[in-house]
Amino acid sequence: MAEGLRAYGLIVWMWVRSGWAYRTSFVLMTVAAAVTSSLDFLAILIMFSHVETLGGFTVAEVALLYGASGASLGLADLALGNLDRVGSRIRDGTLDVLLVRPAPVFAQVAADRFAFRRLGRVLEGLGVLGWALTRVEVDWSVGRVVLVVAMVTSGAVIFGAIFAMGGAFQFFAQDAAEVQNAFTYGGDALLQYPPSVFARELVRGVTFAVPLAFVNWLPALRLLGREDPLGLPGWVDFLSPAVAAAMWGVAALVWRSGVRSYRSTGS
Repeated sequence: MAEGLRAYGLIVWMWVRSGWAYRTSFVLMTVAAAVTSSLDFLAILIMFSHVETLGGFTVAEVALLYGASGASLGLADLALGNLDRVGSRIRDGTLDVLLVRPAPVFAQVAADRFAFRRLGRVLEGLGVLGWALTRVEVDWSVGRVVLVVAMVTSGAVIFGAIFAMGGAFQFFAQDAAEVQNAFTYGGDALLQYPPSVFARELVRGVTFAVPLAFVNWLPALRLLGREDPLGLPGWVDFLSPAVAAAMWGVAALVWRSGVRSYRSTGS
């Protein structure tokens, strides 16, 4: 683990220094990423210009969901978004180069072409989240502050585990990057809206099958004092860190299985 983190840090620092060599371009691309990400929230604001609530949620409460999910995905995308390049590396044979280097393959793939401009998505999500937290009706306490922090960090870990499992799946299906995107970027689009607007079967699926509900839905419902549409016990709302840890355990096993099954391109 320590060796992998060190290798990841060194590769990331190399790409950050490379990107910072062109400071104006770096700043412009970071701002552009934040502005592009904010278009989804702009659509939500336009929607609320015609309605007062959506599924019983006010604009500030929907902004809370949006900001938490966006910040979590942004952090995961910043750290591990390049795992979707596994399939292309397998096809062109460059993954073989990583296997002979004295560093874990996972760290090398995750840090390869690290794009610090993706920080724009994180800042945009945190900005919307901060705005929402000042406008929702919450009786703040230390526990609720910790819940917000745990919600964002656990959500980032959950999305990161999905990135890792999606990358591992490409060892078996090389053109599967879009499958991964369906659960990461597609999951983010789903979580931006309250669970009350979706069918119960869908909410059940993203709670028990692919536990995206633990990214923001369940912690946010607890924070806002709202009922869980599935009627789950109250302690389930605090399970995001445990779910994140479990998902990374599964992701590690799936990644190891994928690497062990790799047989090169044969060229």
